[in-house]
Amino acid sequence: MLVLGLEGTAWCASAAVYDTETDAVLQESDAYVPDSGGIHPREAAEHVADAIPSVVERVLDRLAERGWSADVDDENDDGTDGGSAPPVDAVAFSRGPGLGPCLRAVGTAARTLAGRWDVPLVGVNHMVAHLEIGRHRSGFDSPVCLNASGANAHLLGYRDGRYRVLGETMDTGVGNAIDKFTRHVGWSHPGGPKVEEAAGDGSYVDLPYVVKGMDFSFSGIMSAAKAEYDDGTPVEDVCYSLQEHVFAMLTEVSERALSLTGSDELVLGGGVGQNARLREMLAEMCDARGAKFHVPEPRFLRDNAGMIAVLGAKMYRAGDTVAIAESSVDPNFRPDQVPVTWRSREESVGVVDPEMRLRGAEAIVEIEGDRAVKRRIGKSYRHPELDRTLRTTRTRGEARLTSDARRVGVPTPLVYDVDVPEATLTLQYVGDVDLAERIEPEQCRRVGEHLARIHGAGFVHGDPTPRNVRVDDERTYLIDFGLGYYTDHVEDYAMDLHVFEGSVAGTTSDAQTLLDAFEEGYLEVGERRVIDRLRTVEGRGRYQVNDGP
Repeated sequence: MLVLGLEGTAWCASAAVYDTETDAVLQESDAYVPDSGGIHPREAAEHVADAIPSVVERVLDRLAERGWSADVDDENDDGTDGGSAPPVDAVAFSRGPGLGPCLRAVGTAARTLAGRWDVPLVGVNHMVAHLEIGRHRSGFDSPVCLNASGANAHLLGYRDGRYRVLGETMDTGVGNAIDKFTRHVGWSHPGGPKVEEAAGDGSYVDLPYVVKGMDFSFSGIMSAAKAEYDDGTPVEDVCYSLQEHVFAMLTEVSERALSLTGSDELVLGGGVGQNARLREMLAEMCDARGAKFHVPEPRFLRDNAGMIAVLGAKMYRAGDTVAIAESSVDPNFRPDQVPVTWRSREESVGVVDPEMRLRGAEAIVEIEGDRAVKRRIGKSYRHPELDRTLRTTRTRGEARLTSDARRVGVPTPLVYDVDVPEATLTLQYVGDVDLAERIEPEQCRRVGEHLARIHGAGFVHGDPTPRNVRVDDERTYLIDFGLGYYTDHVEDYAMDLHVFEGSVAGTTSDAQTLLDAFEEGYLEVGERRVIDRLRTVEGRGRYQVNDGP
C-alpha cells in the first residue's frame, strides 16, 4: 500500500510517499525562510501554496522511477479516461494544529488530489504524527512522548483510546520561546541552531527554572535571558544557560511522566529534538533510570510529510478516513482530541508497577521501620550548580511546607530530620499505598479538600499527582511538597488543580467521576474563583505559532 502525505502547518511545504510493504519513505520538502524576524503567516501561506505542487511532483517522479506510474491523465483516443491506476492508495494531510492559512493551502491540495485520483482522504493531527513516527521507528510498545517543537511542547501518553496530555507548556512552545530571545539579540530565524552553536563557548548563568508537576513555563526564563543580555552578559553565556535550564526542565518533566505512568520507554519528537544537548540530557536520564530512549532521524523531527504519510497509512488501515466535504482544518487541533483508532486499548500507559513506587523522578526512598528516608539524588544531566540549587532548595521547602500543611489540618508525614546539604529528609512513613494504586472518588474528594486548605494558608503543593498522595483505610495524605511554594495568586492555585486533574486524566479510566469528586471536595473548603481560573487554564490555546517580529 502506498500513501501520499502532505505537510504544511507553518514553515515547510512537504510531500512524501510511504510504502507499507517495504517501510520506505520518499520525501521532498521546501522550507520557508523569512527575510527577517519570525514566521510571517501571510508569507508562509503563500510559500506553502506555491511549493506544494512542486514537492508533490518531485516525490511522484521519484515514485515513478521505482516503477510506479504517477500519471493519471492518460486518455483514450476518444477523450475518455484511459483507466490508469492512481499512483497511491490514499492521501493524508496535516489537518492541524498550525497556521490557518497554511493548513488551508495544504487541505485544498489534498482534497484536489484525493478527488482527482478517487482515493480516500485522511486528516492527520500534526503532533500525534510526531509521536507516531517515533513509536513506529523505535518499535516501542507504549512510550511516553516528549514533543518539543517550535509552537508546541508537551508530554503525551496513550490511555483508553486517546493520547493524553500528561504535561505541557503553560505559555509558548519551546522553539518559539528560544526564537523570541534570538530575535531580541538580532539573529535571524530559526534561532535554535544559532543558540546551540553559541552555547558551545558559554559559561553558566543562573536563570529562572519553572516546573509545576509535569507542566512548565518559559516566559520567565526568556524575560530573564533578555535582561541578562541587555545588562552586558556575553550572549554565549546566556545561550549556554538557556539550554541548560530549558532542556533540564523538559528532561525533568519527562522523567516525572515516566515515573507517573510506570513506562520505561521515551520517544522524542519535534524540530527542537534536533538539538544535541537536549538529546544528550534525555538519553542520560533514561540510561540512569533503566528506560529505553529513541530519537527519529532528523528528517522526521522537523516538520515533514513522512510522518503524515506513516500515520495516514495506519489510520487508513483502521478505516479512519474523512469525507472531502467534512475535511476542514483546525489550527488548534489538540492531540487529545484525536480518537486513536489504530491502537488497542490494552496498550495503555498508566499501570504503575508497585515495585517502582519508591523510585520517583527525583528521589529514592528507603523504608526503615515506621520511617521513610528520602534522598534527592543528583541528576548528572543537569549542570552541577543548577542541580545543587534545585536539590537543596526543594529539600528545605519540602520540610517547611509539609509541616505547614499539618498545621492547617492536612494529613502529612511528620518530619523527623532534615539534612539540606545532603538533600535528605527523614519522614514518618504514612499510608498503605499510593493513590495511583487505589484511586477512588472519595479519596479524590479529600485531595480536593486538602489542596483548598493549603491554598487558604497561602501556598501550593506544586506536584499533586496520584503518586504524591498516600492512602490507607482511614486517611488520605499529601506527601512530597518539594515543588511547593508560598503564593497568593489564584493562577498558582488553579495550576495545582490542573496538575492533579491532568495526571488523573492521563493515567486512569473513568477519570471524569474522579475529577468531579475532586472539584466537589475543593469547593467544600476553597473558593469558586480558583475553579473558574482552572477553566481558563484548561481553555488556553497551547498551540501558538511563531508570532512574527
